[in-house]
Amino acid sequence: DDDSKKEYCGKEFDVADDKKKTLERAISDLETVIEEAKEGIATLTEEIKALKAGIRALDKSVAEATEQRKAENVEYKELMSSNTAAKELILFAKNRLQKFYQPKMYKAPPKKELSAGDRVYENMGGEITTQAPGGIAGTGIQAFVQVASRSGREAPPPPPETAAAYTKKSEESGGVMEMMGLLVADLDKEMTVAETEEKEAQEDYETMMKMSAEKRAQDAKSLTDKEASKAELQASLE
Repeated sequence: DDDSKKEYCGKEFDVADDKKKTLERAISDLETVIEEAKEGIATLTEEIKALKAGIRALDKSVAEATEQRKAENVEYKELMSSNTAAKELILFAKNRLQKFYQPKMYKAPPKKELSAGDRVYENMGGEITTQAPGGIAGTGIQAFVQVASRSGREAPPPPPETAAAYTKKSEESGGVMEMMGLLVADLDKEMTVAETEEKEAQEDYETMMKMSAEKRAQDAKSLTDKEASKAELQASLE
């Protein structure tokens, strides 16, 4: 009858309305998910960009620090080499002065050890010739720097060459050799400071390298994870 049909239609209408509301909610939820995915992709894109820029900056700072450490090490080695040569030359000159003014303090150069063949040759009347040492003034010292300019003192004069000069310069010899001793002390102090600074600089560099390596490993892992998350979100939108 009409009442039954009306009741049936009413129920069907309610069911259809419920389905419509459910579908609308589903669409709304899907739109929300899509929007959240897009926002997530945008956020991850910026984070990935920042991580890549950070890794590049870190690599650049490591490279610059390495070049600086190499340059500092070269400068240190050059300083040590030149100061050592200067010290040897000053001590050589001081020893030569002592030969004239303080003979008891003079240290003669060690005699060259002859080989068995050379000794036999010499015993038979042969004369062994030795090659003169090279370097500065035949000292065998290969390098020298002007330490007087760094220390603020004048370099000592050469030993006197005449008998008259020996007497005239005898009172000055002590002062000259004292000055040489002060120059050597200055060189030793400078080398000690340089050794300490070199050691500390190397330790700082090694610490930086360790921390940089750890930071880079963390950033690289984070970059990989974020790129994977971004790929998943992009796939969910397809």
